[in-house]
Amino acid sequence: MERDESPAPPPPPPLDDDIPFTPPCYRSTPQRDIDHGTSILSEHEGPRSNVSVLSSSRTEDSEDDHRKKAKRHLVDRAYYIAKELLMTERTYKKDLEVITVWFRNAVSNEETIPDCLITLFSSLVPIYEFHCDFLKELDQRLSMWEGKTNAHMNGDYQRIGDIMSDSFNTNVLNMYKHYIDHVEDLLTQVQENMKRNKKFDQMYKEFESQKVCYLPLNTFFLKPGQRLLHYRLILERITKHYSMDHQDYADCDACLKNFTDAVSECKDRMKLENFIREGCLQKFSRKGYQQRMFFLFSDILLYSSRTASSLLQFKVHGQLPLRGMIVEESDHAKMAVANSFAIYGGNKCILVAASSQEEKDKWIEDLNEAIISSGNRNDSKLKYASLKSSTSSSENVDGETPEINGHVPEKQIHHRSNTTMHVCWHRNTSVSLRDHEKSVRNQMSGYLLRKFKNSNGWQKLWVVFTNFCLFFYKTYQDDFPLASLPLLGYAVNTPDDEDGIHKDHVFKLQFKNHVYFFRAESEYTFERWMEVINSATNSARRIRLFSRLDSQHAS
Repeated sequence: MERDESPAPPPPPPLDDDIPFTPPCYRSTPQRDIDHGTSILSEHEGPRSNVSVLSSSRTEDSEDDHRKKAKRHLVDRAYYIAKELLMTERTYKKDLEVITVWFRNAVSNEETIPDCLITLFSSLVPIYEFHCDFLKELDQRLSMWEGKTNAHMNGDYQRIGDIMSDSFNTNVLNMYKHYIDHVEDLLTQVQENMKRNKKFDQMYKEFESQKVCYLPLNTFFLKPGQRLLHYRLILERITKHYSMDHQDYADCDACLKNFTDAVSECKDRMKLENFIREGCLQKFSRKGYQQRMFFLFSDILLYSSRTASSLLQFKVHGQLPLRGMIVEESDHAKMAVANSFAIYGGNKCILVAASSQEEKDKWIEDLNEAIISSGNRNDSKLKYASLKSSTSSSENVDGETPEINGHVPEKQIHHRSNTTMHVCWHRNTSVSLRDHEKSVRNQMSGYLLRKFKNSNGWQKLWVVFTNFCLFFYKTYQDDFPLASLPLLGYAVNTPDDEDGIHKDHVFKLQFKNHVYFFRAESEYTFERWMEVINSATNSARRIRLFSRLDSQHAS
């Protein structure tokens, strides 16, 4: 098990600039003799997670213990939907802090700050400040709902539609729309500044490697658009649960219409341009079949390999234009392996093999659809996003080490191994645009009890699901995760009889011999965790007009 020796990031001091800023209250994670790093994927032992570094003993730190008695009597499904809103709002606020507090503080130490970042901060800080107030109000409402105060004697507080409607007025929604309308262009300018300014590029990547930045940095800039979608989905669930004469229905329904309109207006801005699929295939060469990482865009196919460096970098080996490309299943002697096929393009032919029939079908289907689409376009010049724009900036795909003033920096940046690129590499799988879109819709936060296969006790952890990965914290107030568990390749089920788990609301995660059990607090939260984890463990599949067998008979 590798150990992360870097110190915990200190709380950032207030900034001396013109942007209004209210620093949040911090609760730093105390030093423990455990690994605080992200997940580790061993090339020799196969994919695994550093979730095992957490103690398996039952945790006494129960932030919500005072709610237990009340929750035993709360049978209304609306309460758990409202609580999901509160739990995910806590995570959303912490995600906004990564940009508006931590990254903003790091940028303030630079001699010059790019104008695009100043514009991003000025747009995002008001959104963050709004959500600080909204979270307090939402937390207070859930406390009233649970009857922990005498406020319920003065009125019925078992609802959320009124505070959602009052908080997300036209001004707030317009603030969101303005940010989402400009964020893509501003992030493009950030990338251009990184190419021109090596010092800024190094600062950006150093921040991205810190523990508090537990996802690729550009992912945090996209969170506001995703959050609007989450509000809409939560309101859809609660209005579907209510009867039309329920006291909370009218407010929730009106608020749902507002979020539906906002998401519809911002939908095109939240799409991943050009990207179609990324993942592993075995490519035939003079040395036989060798593992390669493939990236399929709307007009080009790129393939790369992991470098021998310990920095988790990829080096591009070649590319094939999609226009005029042909994908063929053949019995060529060189391809005498299962699930193989040939790709012809740009006066070149490459022979590849997938890890399974299902993976082969996904690649062939996406390739053929992309080939047809590229042929229908009238643009004479092929345009495609760089690999940096389709992944994080820290996922270096050209294998080059950045230089500053002509010198290679002494401190080399180690990149995370829990991003989709690296997980696909180690687990020999792939992820599509549809998978990413499904993952954006399915994000979850809350407390779960966790148990290892051979342990006795259950440990209470704050768990965040996002980007095909579970992140584990001691409490929701911690600034960075203790560990992570990438879910690509895992199967989620209920425990078998031989597992010996005699508890309600328990689900089981398994990849090969790695087994974890998680226990939710209610039937609703159990169903929701199963739903969102299934979105990551089961890759999105398309419904074909004809099955493979029917197509063969037709030919």
